[in-house]
Amino acid sequence: MSGELEHLAARLREFVRVRDWERFHTPKNLAMALAGEAGELVAEFQWLTAEESRNLDEDALRRVRAELGDVTLYLVRLADALGVDLAEAANAKLDDSERRYDPETYRGSARKAPPLTS
Repeated sequence: MSGELEHLAARLREFVRVRDWERFHTPKNLAMALAGEAGELVAEFQWLTAEESRNLDEDALRRVRAELGDVTLYLVRLADALGVDLAEAANAKLDDSERRYDPETYRGSARKAPPLTS
């Protein structure tokens, strides 16, 4: 990881260490916690129209911000526990998507690209 993500990962490591929570922060448990927090984020948007989701009131935006924080913390902690450079993984995924979704074919389209062949 680099920069701000590494700083955040280090803060999380220390937060966990001083509470003696390392034994609970297994990749399995972190992935499950991440999924739970992602579900809480999704729940904030459930039943909203597309327009309502773009124009959250102050209270809803505060709740969404908190859930985004939770998701981010668990994602960074999981990546750190596995030794994965999150920025590098995201950039590699974007590189793959750029190859799979050429602008000429997919501009304005929501369809899924076929898997890449080696």
